[in-house]
Amino acid sequence: MGNESMERIRHEEMWELIGYGYTTYRQVAILHSYSSHSPSFLRILLAMSGGIDSSVVAHLLREQGHEVLGVRFNLWTDPLAPALAQVLPTKCCTTQNIARASNVAKKLGIPLRIIDLEQEFKETVVDPFLEGHRRGVTPNPCIGCNRTIKFGKLLALAKELGCDKLATGHYARTASEKMTDGSERMVLLESIDKKKDQSYYLYGLTQEQLSSVYFPLGSMLKTEVYGLAEHFGIPLPDSYRESQDLCFFPEKTPEEFLKRHLKSSMSAGEITRQNGVVVGAHEGLPLYTVGQRRGLGIGGLKVPLEVVEKDTVTNRLIVADRGSVKTDAVSLTDIRFVAWAPESGTPLPFDCRIRSLSPKKRGELTLSGSGGVFRFSSPQSPQAPGQSLVLYRGEEVIGGGVMGRAV
Repeated sequence: MGNESMERIRHEEMWELIGYGYTTYRQVAILHSYSSHSPSFLRILLAMSGGIDSSVVAHLLREQGHEVLGVRFNLWTDPLAPALAQVLPTKCCTTQNIARASNVAKKLGIPLRIIDLEQEFKETVVDPFLEGHRRGVTPNPCIGCNRTIKFGKLLALAKELGCDKLATGHYARTASEKMTDGSERMVLLESIDKKKDQSYYLYGLTQEQLSSVYFPLGSMLKTEVYGLAEHFGIPLPDSYRESQDLCFFPEKTPEEFLKRHLKSSMSAGEITRQNGVVVGAHEGLPLYTVGQRRGLGIGGLKVPLEVVEKDTVTNRLIVADRGSVKTDAVSLTDIRFVAWAPESGTPLPFDCRIRSLSPKKRGELTLSGSGGVFRFSSPQSPQAPGQSLVLYRGEEVIGGGVMGRAV
C-alpha cells in the first residue's frame, strides 16, 4: 500500500475518533503521533499530584502500554497556620487533588505510593526560603524544589524501583543532541504552549537527570490537555484552578507566613527616598521585595513609588519614583548550565527571563567561575536579588543563575 493511501486511512481514523469525544483534529493527531515520540514500552515512575496534567499523563502512558508506578509526596505545610485556614484551590495538596490521584491510579490499575518527605522538604526548600528573606533577598523556592525534591528524590526512587524513566506533567521538552565526536547530550527546550511553559524552573537539572525524565505534555497546548481530560473522564469541576502559588502555606501571598516564622526579623522601620527623605514606615523588610510597586501604604503621589533597595544594616526600605531607577547589569551566582558552558571572561549574547513567563530580554553574559555578570541590552527596572535569571537561545534553555545586586 502506498504512502498516500496509508496517510488517507490514518486521517479517516482520526476523524472517526473525533466522533467519540475528541474536540479537535489536532488532539487526535497528537494521540496518533504520540507513540512515535515517546519511549518504547518501559517501566515508568509517574509523579501524581492529582492535578489535571499528571492525571492526563497517567492515561496516556497506560494507553501506550507502559508499566506505570505512581508516587505522591507528603510535603511540609505550615503548622503555625490558623486552624481554620483552608488550603486554597490553587494549592497542589488539596483534598480534591489527593482524591483524584487515588481515583486515577485505581481506575488504571497503577500502584500508588505515598512517601513522607516533610523533613527533607522543610530543610531543603522552606528553610532556605525563610533564611533568604531574613537576609534581605527574595528566593525562588520552586527552582530548588525541582532540583532536589521533584527530580532529586523522585529519580532516586525511580532508580530504586528499577524504572527506566520518570514522567511528570511539566510543560517542557527535552531532546538528545548528537555531537561531532559521536557522543550525545541532552538539551532542555521550552514547551509548545508558551503560556504554560515551565522550563524556567528546570534550568538546574543535570545531564543525568534530563536523560532520565519524560515530559509528555511539552508538545501539547493546555487546551488540548483539557480536551484529553474530558475524553478520559477525568473530573474537572467548574471551580478548578491551576496550582500557581507556593504550596507550603495556605495564603495566596507569603506575607502572613513570613510574619509567623520571622518574628525576630520583623522590625518596623523607615521608608525613605534615595536622598534619605522619610516618606513612610514599613512593617519589616522581609515583607517587601525590590521592584515591588503595591502595598507600600504611600498614596496621594502623582508618580507612584517602587522599591529599589532593602538596606538591612539601617533597616530602611529605599523607594523611588516608578520608572526613575534603571538597572544596566546584574551579578549572578550559582550559575548552572544544562548542556554546555561558555568560556570564562568572554561576553556572549543570550536572551534571558527574569521571571518564569516574563518577556525575554536581550543581553550578554560574562562568566567568571560559578558566577558572572549579565548586562542587559537596554536598561531594565530594578531586579530582586535572590530571583533567578535564566538564559535562552531560541527555545533552548542554556542555564541560569541567582541574581545579586545591580552592577
